[in-house]
Amino acid sequence: MDKLKKLEKWFWSGVVLIELILFYSSSMTYKQQTSVPFLEKYVQGKPLRDSLSKIHFNYGGKEQSIANDGYYHFVEFFIRKGAHFGIYLILGVFLCLALYTYFKRNHFLQIFVPWMMTTGLAAFDEFHQGLTGGRTPSVSDVILDSMGGLTGALIVVIVLYFVIWRQRKSTKVSQV
Repeated sequence: MDKLKKLEKWFWSGVVLIELILFYSSSMTYKQQTSVPFLEKYVQGKPLRDSLSKIHFNYGGKEQSIANDGYYHFVEFFIRKGAHFGIYLILGVFLCLALYTYFKRNHFLQIFVPWMMTTGLAAFDEFHQGLTGGRTPSVSDVILDSMGGLTGALIVVIVLYFVIWRQRKSTKVSQV
């Protein structure tokens, strides 16, 4: 996997870029970030309202439902939490690829170190968010972000395992 070593600086650049985006995002107030006005303007007719109105759950000590939050805030909740999970999944992928050459032989560390780094960065991001007016840090968000990072690292390790396995298999076949 010498190709990964050559790309390592690009993976680290991806990590830095994602962190800059997260830092900028957590510096914004909720009012600056909300997508509710956009949803109200462009999502007319409240699609899937009947199905979504049957969903309710507790997240971070608050009941999430259309009855509690209203349709557009409830939809925004899913968008925001999906963005949390997704951006940390991508961060987990980039960290795993950037660190891959350091832990070539240890699959546990290939997953564990990027996961812990992602979790630490998520905790710092929530702390930073707590310093921003109109925003509240959330342990639930750190857990969600952490699971995104773990998922990203797992995807990379599984894909690389099968790529390496396939390369070894084709090398053995060509040697016969």
